Amino acid sequence: MRWFEHNKPLMVMLVLQFTYGAVSISTRASLLEGMNPRVFVVYRQAIATLAIAPVSYFSRRKTSRCCIGWKSFSLIFIAALIGVTTSQMLFLEGLFLASASAGSAMFNLVPAITFVVASIVGYEPINIGSLRTVAKILGTVLCVTSAAAMALIKGPKLLNSQLPSSNSLLLNSSITTGSNNLWLLGCLCLFASSCCWSFYLILQVQVNKNHPDHLSVSTWVCFTAMVQSAMVTWFTDPNLEEWKITSYLQLGSCLFAGIIGSGISIFAQSWVIERRGPVFSAIVIGAVGIVIGLYVVLWGKAKDHEEQQKKSMISNTDEIKIKIKIVGVNVPKTKKTYCKSKDCRKHTLHKVTQYKKGKDSLAAQGKRRYDRKQSGYGGQTKPVFHKKAKTTKKIVLRLQCQGCKHVSQHPIKVSFE
Repeated sequence: MRWFEHNKPLMVMLVLQFTYGAVSISTRASLLEGMNPRVFVVYRQAIATLAIAPVSYFSRRKTSRCCIGWKSFSLIFIAALIGVTTSQMLFLEGLFLASASAGSAMFNLVPAITFVVASIVGYEPINIGSLRTVAKILGTVLCVTSAAAMALIKGPKLLNSQLPSSNSLLLNSSITTGSNNLWLLGCLCLFASSCCWSFYLILQVQVNKNHPDHLSVSTWVCFTAMVQSAMVTWFTDPNLEEWKITSYLQLGSCLFAGIIGSGISIFAQSWVIERRGPVFSAIVIGAVGIVIGLYVVLWGKAKDHEEQQKKSMISNTDEIKIKIKIVGVNVPKTKKTYCKSKDCRKHTLHKVTQYKKGKDSLAAQGKRRYDRKQSGYGGQTKPVFHKKAKTTKKIVLRLQCQGCKHVSQHPIKVSFE
């Protein structure tokens, strides 16, 4: 029981990381269907407010806690503006300009930025002569260099799905028109999003000191973020068609991201920050993100290796079949390519426009050919394997005359040993 109480913040953060992963997948699925990312942020915070506000109201009725003051509200407003509204919008904009792999790499900078800022403001003690401080500094440097290398070295995409560029704010503006530095601009947006999230974790310490009710803080953060993001979205996307939810997948993504990804997650994270501090929360986020990112990269490399092995296993016989099936091959003048059209009636050059595969022979299908042969008394028969059955494939080519455009069919058989 004592071990459980001591490691409860760690277990809560691990559950939160799996929750963030599921929210990222559902969010990307809704964006691929064409949902506006800024509208998604508004709906997410609105649903989170509606989900957590009744719980906060009824829990406060049973306690005698003080109401929120102007100082606490100002801190909550700034935290929501930096950590929710600005951070989420910059992150989604960075995904359009760069890629998901760059977003995952830049998000791993959160522990390093949080450690530096917490050390400056005095939340994280630093002793140069201590081995623990040296380990923290080396870990920070390693985290920054690794994330920068993963983000700035542009590689191939692991997934073929691409986000619609019409929903990007910077892609459609005159700032990036004709520019070749979209990748760098996307990385800068992702880096700014990571900085905003780190500042939000630092601000949570002051918010918890002034107003220690986590449910009330989570409700006010979601509400103020909803108002802020709605004002920004109304200014950038005044068209009401952009605000429509067109599928059940988009609705489910908004509900899941709002209730689980914002409402419950903000409450749980503020509780962990009060127990262990902002650096602990950021380190768990970075560690789990790095592990998941490495496994995704290894999975992609394994799939590439399998595809290369499949291509190398193609034999010479398969290459012959592939060459025969290519549409657009010119067929030379032979007796079988005689044009029967009234305009031509001569041997002309034909081109393959279509092909149709026939069935394999009996031996190619792995079956036996049975011949009935009398044996014994009473006219009994027994099956005999026909050894002369060849491994052949019938292919019907659709030919088009290059002179009069007359179409004819030309069946051929290809034998393989």
